[in-house]
Amino acid sequence: MRTYWELAKAGFRRYARYRTAVAASAFTNTVFGLIRASLLLAAIDIAGGPVGGYNAVQAATYVWLSQALLGPLDIWGSTITVGDRVKSGDIAVDFLRPVSVLGASLATNAGRMAFELLPRGIPPLVVGALVTGLHVPDTIGPYLWGAFSVAVASVLCHCYYFAVHLTALWTIENRGFLVLAMTLQQSLSGFVVPVSWFPDWLQQIAWLSPFPSMFQVPVDLLTERLSGADAMLALALQAGWTVAFVGLCLALLARGRRKVVIQGG
Repeated sequence: MRTYWELAKAGFRRYARYRTAVAASAFTNTVFGLIRASLLLAAIDIAGGPVGGYNAVQAATYVWLSQALLGPLDIWGSTITVGDRVKSGDIAVDFLRPVSVLGASLATNAGRMAFELLPRGIPPLVVGALVTGLHVPDTIGPYLWGAFSVAVASVLCHCYYFAVHLTALWTIENRGFLVLAMTLQQSLSGFVVPVSWFPDWLQQIAWLSPFPSMFQVPVDLLTERLSGADAMLALALQAGWTVAFVGLCLALLARGRRKVVIQGG
């Protein structure tokens, strides 16, 4: 465990060096938050009332929380490098190290998330509170369960893209898989609009997939849209998908050890 702790600290220090980039990302997230909030509030205004169970304040809170969690959750998988290490051949060195390839990646990601959570998350929420107002729970439960769900969602997102990156062990060029994976995740996770705004048939497809557990569930818990038994069920489903993707990544790594295709040799 000491090794993974040191890797997490190294991940924190690594991303802490790029403070200007983090500030720029926070600014960009805030600007896009203003755009998204205006669009969703306009839709609610045109509808003349709540849409998909969201009133104006809840929809605004959904937008600002979404923007605040973009960086910590890394919903694009942009910080994962295992695919590039396969192409360069460095994955062979990773397999020889006395630590889990997946465990090392998750530890580094935890350090990154710990750093980015506040500097990238606070500015959009502050602007949202000033511009549109936010729905703020008055009990501690939503904060505790929401924080736990955010941590689980971060692991799930990481393992999802990690598994897609591992297709490079067999295909070398995996950009097509990555684009498809990102498209599915962005479309069905509740990132663009809440899942409850989908048509009924698409809602059913979305909730049968792991994607809402990567994004919609943490936001719903933090905004008290999920509580009681529904919250426990959502957390159990989220944990189940996370365990499944951890297992998938470990299985792909075990398989990849026996057959590694490296470009150029």
